[in-house]
Amino acid sequence: MNRINTLRAALVALLPLAAIALASPAPAQSPSASPAPAASPSPTPTPAPSATPVPPPAETKSPADSPAASQSPTPPPAAPVQTADPFGEPFTLEPKKVAMLKGTANWDSAFDALIEAFKQLTALLDKDGIKASGNPMIVYTSTDDTGFTFIAEIPVDQDAKNLGKNMSMGNSPDGKALKFVHRGSYDNMDNTYEAITNHLDDKKLEAKDTFIEEYITDPLKTAEDKLVINVYVPLK
Repeated sequence: MNRINTLRAALVALLPLAAIALASPAPAQSPSASPAPAASPSPTPTPAPSATPVPPPAETKSPADSPAASQSPTPPPAAPVQTADPFGEPFTLEPKKVAMLKGTANWDSAFDALIEAFKQLTALLDKDGIKASGNPMIVYTSTDDTGFTFIAEIPVDQDAKNLGKNMSMGNSPDGKALKFVHRGSYDNMDNTYEAITNHLDDKKLEAKDTFIEEYITDPLKTAEDKLVINVYVPLK
C-alpha cells in the first residue's frame, strides 16, 4: 500500500385498611328488675406474689453520639486518569547525529526488512563500542504500490568507524511536524495512516512527501502487537 498517498432505570404504595366498628343497640331493661342479692364477702385474698423487678432500660446512644459516626468515611482513592495519546500535536524535530542504513523493501515483508536494518546498525554500534543515545527511527523517502525506500537511523553521540554497505553517518530530519502515536502491530499501521490523512484533510494541511517513525519500544525485543511508535509528519 502507498502510505504517502494514504496521508490525505414504579414505586407501588400499599394502603392500610381501616377497621370499621359496628355498634349494636343496647337491650331494654325490665322496669321491675329486683336488685341482685349482695355478694357475701370473699375470704381474705391471698397476697399475689411480688413481681420480679424489671431493671430500667439501659441508656442508649444515638448514632450521632458514636465516635465513628462523627467521622466521615474515607473515600477510596480516585483511579488515575489515563491521558489520551497526542494526535496531530505540533512538534519541532531537532536534528540528531545518527548512524544510518539505506534500504528498500516490499510491503509484504516490510517489517522484516526494517528489523533486519536495525539489527545491522545495532551490530555495528556493538562492534564499535557505541551506545545508542535515542530511539531507532525509520525515515520513508519514497513509496509506491509495491514497496518503498527508507533510511533506518539510530541516534549516537560519536561517529561509528566500521561502516558497512549502504551505511553512513548523518543527521536525522528536523523542522516543523505533526506528532501522532500508533499502538499495536506494524500491520495495523494502515489504520493509523488513514486517520492521519483524514486529520490533515480536516485541517487543510499539506505534508511533505516523507514521514518518520520513531520506535518508542525496542522493535528487536518487543512483541509486534505491543509496539508503540511515534509518527512524525513534516509539513510544507
